[in-house]
Amino acid sequence: MNKKTKTKLEIIILMSLIWFVITLPLPWIIAEPEKTESSLFIILQITILISIPFVALAIAWTLKPELTT
Repeated sequence: MNKKTKTKLEIIILMSLIWFVITLPLPWIIAEPEKTESSLFIILQITILISIPFVALAIAWTLKPELTT
């Protein structure tokens, strides 16, 4: 793997991780942990499903920046 490909891969992974962390409703989970314990798994599934298109767009735009114009 050359340096340019490795850099793009690192950027994609970083952007994906940032997106997933930002989309989690952390204040709600931290404020009432006993109520959210049962629904945490469902919230994570919904967050992941909603995030898939955005992560795919980030990957596409990183690999082919000309798609943004």
